[in-house]
Amino acid sequence: MFALIEEEYSAIQEAFDKFEIDVLLSDRYDHSNAYLEIHPGAGGTEAQDWASMLYRMYQRYAEKKGFGFEVQDYEEADDAGIKSVRVLIKGDLAYGYLKGENGVHRLVRISPFDAGARRHTSFASVEVTPELPEDVDIVIDDKDLEVDTMRSSGAGGQHINKTDSAVRIKHIPTGIVVFCQSGRSQIQNRETCMELLRSKLYKLKIEQQKAEKEALKGEQKKIEWGSQIRSYVFCPYTLVKDNRTNYEEGNVNKVMDGDIDAFLFAYLKAQL
Repeated sequence: MFALIEEEYSAIQEAFDKFEIDVLLSDRYDHSNAYLEIHPGAGGTEAQDWASMLYRMYQRYAEKKGFGFEVQDYEEADDAGIKSVRVLIKGDLAYGYLKGENGVHRLVRISPFDAGARRHTSFASVEVTPELPEDVDIVIDDKDLEVDTMRSSGAGGQHINKTDSAVRIKHIPTGIVVFCQSGRSQIQNRETCMELLRSKLYKLKIEQQKAEKEALKGEQKKIEWGSQIRSYVFCPYTLVKDNRTNYEEGNVNKVMDGDIDAFLFAYLKAQL
């Protein structure tokens, strides 16, 4: 009898969890693939190493979810870590799950690069945008674009193809800049840049709409890409805490190994 009740409870819980996910992830492009970019903040080697740690965290997360993880651009730093990286995470609800990762991630630890074993604070920014279908109505006028081509740089190897046709596009009205060097031709890199630009313009449009709604409500919430969203503390104690939801996890190694679902769902629930 107890086993039957337990089985029924598990089935009900599973149905509720699915319903909750359906409610939380019901925005227009939540089911889309996700572009994820990581850039180190000021601080040289420390920040670059922190960016590579975040890169590994999201890579492990994608593996746990069964998502594809396609590296599009990867620029390795000269000494340690990375200067920048962009990946396309492929899978149903990839963008929906990861959209709350936008912002600045803060690390506190004893630096492995400091001979004095002092504590350092480092920052890296994460940006997540959806891969948009072709029929999305985002109008881009050619006269608003500043296009530059150049020889590609970076480590190459397993991360990018060596090519002489890197493309950089600046959208003059918004100041948004996109760059691609992973394709084998200038045409491929330009197409990728335009896809990225459409995605970023869509994201900007959504953020502006949110800001307008909050202004109408009279709320004084900041909506800005540079806001610090989460702290990862390795010393003098271990704690990962999300500054938006106050959700926290004491096992920092677990989080860095890609176990971030609890943080993602806490953020999504806070948006209801």
